[in-house]
Amino acid sequence: MTSYTAFVTESWLATGSRNHIVETLRGMPETERASDILVFDDETGQQVDFDLRALAQEPAPPKRGRPKLGVTSKEVTLLPRHWDWLTKQPGGASATLRKLVETARKAGLPDRSKRDAAYHFLSAMAGDYPHFEEAIRALYADDRNRFETLTAKWPIAVRDHALGLAWGQ
Repeated sequence: MTSYTAFVTESWLATGSRNHIVETLRGMPETERASDILVFDDETGQQVDFDLRALAQEPAPPKRGRPKLGVTSKEVTLLPRHWDWLTKQPGGASATLRKLVETARKAGLPDRSKRDAAYHFLSAMAGDYPHFEEAIRALYADDRNRFETLTAKWPIAVRDHALGLAWGQ
C-alpha cells in the first residue's frame, strides 16, 4: 500500500494511506493559501495532489468468477541455463519470476531510489534553505553525518522526513 506524508508549510501533518491523508486534510481548518499544504508520495518523494471534494473511494464489491490478475505479457531474455533452472521450479518460469520480483520488492528500494525520493521531496520543500546544494551532494555521497550537519538548522519535520526517505526511519 502506498504511503503519503502531508505538510502544512514546514510542519508535518500526517503520514498514511490516501484515505487517511484526505480525511486529515478535510478535518483541518482552512489555510490562508492552498499552496501551504503539500502532500508527498513516500516511495518517490514526488508531490501529489488529491481532490478533497471527491468522496473517499470505497473498494468495489468482489465480482463473481476468476479474478483478473492484471498480467502483462512481455519478453524476457535469459541465457539457456537460466531457462533450464526456471522450468524446473514449481509453478514454472512465470510463477518463479513473479516470486523473485516480489521478494526483491519486499527487500526494499535500492539506495539510489531512496536518495532520489529524498531529493524530490527536498526540492519542493527546502530548495531555498541554506546549504541546500551541499546537503544534496552529501545525500548522494551517502554521507549522512554531513547531511545532518548541513541541515541542522532546517525545520525539524523537513529534515527528519528527508532522513527517513533517504536512510530509513
